[in-house]
Amino acid sequence: MTSARTPVPLERLRIVPANESSQEDLTAVFGTADYSGRCRCQRFKVIGWMPRDSTQEQRTGMLWEQTGCGEPDAESTSGLVAYLDGEPVGWVAVEPRTAYPKLRTSRVPWKGRTEDKDDDGVWAVTCFVVRKGYRGRGLTYPLARAAVDFARDRGARALEAYAMTTQPGKEITWGELHVGAVQVFEEAGFSAVTRPTVRRVVMRVEFDG
Repeated sequence: MTSARTPVPLERLRIVPANESSQEDLTAVFGTADYSGRCRCQRFKVIGWMPRDSTQEQRTGMLWEQTGCGEPDAESTSGLVAYLDGEPVGWVAVEPRTAYPKLRTSRVPWKGRTEDKDDDGVWAVTCFVVRKGYRGRGLTYPLARAAVDFARDRGARALEAYAMTTQPGKEITWGELHVGAVQVFEEAGFSAVTRPTVRRVVMRVEFDG
């Protein structure tokens, strides 16, 4: 029997744009009970306090519209979906940075930086979701690498992330770590830009040309 903590074999993994996925597959990844199921990757999309200023139904509808699920010819989508042996197991949100209005108004990502917040040539990775039963198997690493390739192929000049530092032996909740861990982005080629808080690191990879 395969251990729940056994690293995912990359040769059995397929990662596709979310518009090539289905609502049923994304629902399986996000679940319905924990933070990801309630948020539906709308933390940086909803202006204001998310539980007060949006409903679960609205957030779900926003996700379907943003991803274009079931529309393989869609010109844009908001993330990527990972499949292990055909089973949907993971998600990463990756879009132009300007697609996240809450990110634009947050102070933390911009602390110590002066640049054009409306520059849509800079993309951002804002969220990872790994389906329950598949967590702890390293799925965020290939998802981060796939996000780099996706952003580059779609014309991004750079890709940012807002990673969290982790400490050996210290427990951290999945809800906190949805932005991704520093080591995940380091392995995908990102470098630290600023450290706006004790635990938060703005990371970035620049694309040639």
